[in-house]
Amino acid sequence: MLGALTATCLGAACRSTPSAPASAGSADTWAVVDGREIKRQDVEKVYQRTSEATQPLSAEETLLAKLSILDDLVVQEILLAKAATLKIELPAADLDAAEANAKKNLTGEAFEQELKRRGLTAADLREGLRRELVAQKVIAQEVEAKVTITDQEVSTFFEANRAQFNLAEESYRLAQIVVTPAREAQLANTSGDDAATPEAATAKVQMLMERLKAGQPFGELAAAFSEDPESAQRGGDIGLVPLSRLQQAPPALRNAVINKAPGSVNVAAAGAAYTLVLVVAHEAAGQRDLSTPGMSDNIRESLKARKVQVLRAAYLTAVRNDAKVEHLLARRVVESNGTPP
Repeated sequence: MLGALTATCLGAACRSTPSAPASAGSADTWAVVDGREIKRQDVEKVYQRTSEATQPLSAEETLLAKLSILDDLVVQEILLAKAATLKIELPAADLDAAEANAKKNLTGEAFEQELKRRGLTAADLREGLRRELVAQKVIAQEVEAKVTITDQEVSTFFEANRAQFNLAEESYRLAQIVVTPAREAQLANTSGDDAATPEAATAKVQMLMERLKAGQPFGELAAAFSEDPESAQRGGDIGLVPLSRLQQAPPALRNAVINKAPGSVNVAAAGAAYTLVLVVAHEAAGQRDLSTPGMSDNIRESLKARKVQVLRAAYLTAVRNDAKVEHLLARRVVESNGTPP
């Protein structure tokens, strides 16, 4: 499906040419990143493509969504500049493969209709994919490639958590992203995003599923958007859940997990609240040790994911601090006491 379009163009703003030097006095200039401007129409186009609410949102909810989109675009502009400095290039074959993946399961006519519905051209799509993939390569080189987990770290973690690997019964290792239709008293995600209405919750779930289809890591999205204060701080991880407890869970949640393949993500709905559930692993009962097939690799990947999450957050904070960013929309909202422009 063409589900990758929304997530891709959210980060890319689907702009194919660099902006001219910004004028802080222009009402259509919403942010300036090291002299490169992000225009109102860049954000508006993304908003129109990603907004799936069945009922109109309030002016305040709409403004919050646009502020979030603008923040994403600011970070991407910084990463693209970093890519040029690091001389990171995107092979044409990688871009061709990404474009083919966006078109899969669609006929040529259906593909063109989907582009038209989203207000895109084929060139918009390709440029959006290029920008997104380049930004991902920066993170891969500057963050993921620099995180290593030693055998000693794996062994130390296993010994400290040996009881965790002695399963009295069949269990599922799960991660979650929680979305509710009401304001949360305690919000611990990194983006500050909080759906406040049933329509906003539905739109948020659709956005998250689009980003997952586009390849964004589940843990990254959980940390940024989950409204559960405890698991959000762990990238959505809720550990091993025994089968007996799952069998007592609400049907929607139970059906989203039991007999689902590891790596699958399913949505459990309860009224206007949603839980996106990732089945990380399905474990049989019994004691495990480091000689158990896959055990060492699973621990290593889990430890690496934790370190990558921390380093990525620190890296993005550092590069943003190093950049000259003028968030003009935020400034105007503050000056108007929260009145949307």
